[in-house]
Amino acid sequence: MVTSTRAERASVAFVKLTDTLVADYDVVDLLHVLVEESVGLLDVAAAGLLLADPSGELQVVASTSEQSQLVEVLQLQAGAGPCVECYVTGSAVSVDDIAGLTKWLGFRQAALSQGFRSVHAVPMRVHGRIIGAMGLFGAREGFLTAEDAAIGQALADVATISLMQERTIREAVLVNEQLQLALNTRVLIEQAKGVIAHTAGVDMDAAFNLLRNHARANSQSLHMTAGRIVDRSLTL
Repeated sequence: MVTSTRAERASVAFVKLTDTLVADYDVVDLLHVLVEESVGLLDVAAAGLLLADPSGELQVVASTSEQSQLVEVLQLQAGAGPCVECYVTGSAVSVDDIAGLTKWLGFRQAALSQGFRSVHAVPMRVHGRIIGAMGLFGAREGFLTAEDAAIGQALADVATISLMQERTIREAVLVNEQLQLALNTRVLIEQAKGVIAHTAGVDMDAAFNLLRNHARANSQSLHMTAGRIVDRSLTL
């Protein structure tokens, strides 16, 4: 069996991110590639991504599991946690032992209930602008290695630059349109996942995979495919 080196796997992850940058690329798919490749490459169990809407309010737009999505949502509802602080400060935030936290108690309870024991949050930033944060959740205590932390930040930086590239986004209003599209699409995706889970008798993670695979196989955006599921013009 041929095994890849760490450098080779990192290179593949960056290539997957940049490969999404074709004409009319799907911004939500890009963000899901980011969290999936981060989990595949780094020593973490799950990841979730928060983006700020045009008014500056954070929303969950991508996650690798229902568990990480729930933790991010509950963190936002509490208005405090490592990913929120990461967004506010623009700096990475690491918690090596969630059980030992004496602050962010809402986040602590939510994370522990979903099996997470550590977290490393990295900012989504470019040219001093912070647009969100990515949470990398560990199933055991401990900090990420310096190498893992650096790779996680680099993946987030590439995705952020991709979101704001001049070819697609030339003015601030267009940046907001891209971010708003991602947020609106996430709402549709959640609705579509519920429909698919009910009709196909699968869990929510499997429902998302069915949705995404159909969108890719038919060269459709996740937004369009989810909308068709919700309005019942498409059944998977």
